[in-house]
Amino acid sequence: MNCEIICVGTELLTGATLNTNVNYISKQLSQHGFSVLYQTTIGDNPGRLKECFGIAAGRSDIIVLTGGLGPTQDDLTKQTVADYFGMPLKRDEQQVKNLKKRFDRFNYTMTENNYRQCDIPVGAKAIDNTCGTAPGIHIEKDGLTVFLLPGPPSEMKAMFDIYVMPILNNRTDQLVVSRYFNLCDMGESMVESQIMDLVNEQNNPTIATYAKPGEVLIRITADGQDYDAVNELLDGYEQVIENRFGKHIFTRSQKTLSQVMAEYFMKEGITVATAESCTGGLIASKFTEIAGISQSYKMGLVTYSNEAKMSLLQVREQTLADKGAVSPETAREMCENLGRISGCDMNVSVTGIAGPDGGSAEKPVGLVYIGVHYKGKTHIEECRFNGNRKAIQNRSAQKAFVLMRQMVLDIDRKNIYN
Repeated sequence: MNCEIICVGTELLTGATLNTNVNYISKQLSQHGFSVLYQTTIGDNPGRLKECFGIAAGRSDIIVLTGGLGPTQDDLTKQTVADYFGMPLKRDEQQVKNLKKRFDRFNYTMTENNYRQCDIPVGAKAIDNTCGTAPGIHIEKDGLTVFLLPGPPSEMKAMFDIYVMPILNNRTDQLVVSRYFNLCDMGESMVESQIMDLVNEQNNPTIATYAKPGEVLIRITADGQDYDAVNELLDGYEQVIENRFGKHIFTRSQKTLSQVMAEYFMKEGITVATAESCTGGLIASKFTEIAGISQSYKMGLVTYSNEAKMSLLQVREQTLADKGAVSPETAREMCENLGRISGCDMNVSVTGIAGPDGGSAEKPVGLVYIGVHYKGKTHIEECRFNGNRKAIQNRSAQKAFVLMRQMVLDIDRKNIYN
């Protein structure tokens, strides 16, 4: 079945709001075997929306609209779609009760215009909003399946997962299964060159790569109507990917490297501390995004100045004077001294020049030294990153996780692979 997504909101067109809804809906539909052929973003204009919806109705089986269901005058999606189908609006008393109950729960005063959200096209079904105020709407008419969902992502996702996907899944016997392989320390072009033969020959399964800073995700997707047959197709491809990329594969999932490392440290009872200069606490931030990490991640220092490096990490003044803050010697003292201070198993340091100023011919912008001290052994890596300040910081933090993983592989002889 062919699907189309229409996102309504002038703020999406002007760039004031990032449109994450279309990404989420497209991904979910595609993973469940539905073909998303068109995506449209349109402003709060009833004439253009009606024209856009009419085009969608003529070429798609399923239309998902988000946005424009709220209480204000510019929330026009529901009225426009109802007018297109010739469906009058009628107030839904159950939705009125739901709305009053939500306002009472948070001790808010409900203004009169909020009741407009409870007007549902006659013949359509209201979809309860468990996270907000505006109910969604489900219309089956003229051979079309139409879902009107609220714009706020948390409300849309809950409604889509709880109501929309179960309905759509009951309408297809097509089974779609994907397997994922997330790689680190390889560029997308290098990964693609090693699987180009598979990409050129693809039919079923299909194979695709998705790049993020420092990571490349390979997704293999097969479809069919028999579970065993679909998985047999995937098994053959899986072995090829394993053989070609080996230890570069850090997880067979969509988890990030920082998430995988954090979970591994917690599982193995490994404690970690960080000392950061040019990354300004970015590595610490990635660790603390993970629930429960306090059992492993014990401390993080941002020692941006030379004075901080000396007072907090006991980096020698002579080292800084002779070698400079951005040097392998300083990175070594930072991580090794941190180990004595923190008492942790793994201690990581980063010092570099993120730019845009501060570089020289000898030490250009993008020069970064990363130190990892683990179980009595220290590794110092010289890195030269391109890009703006933010890109260099992100790449430095990502590389730090790569080196943490490499130290575990080298010293513990354990493949971190979950």
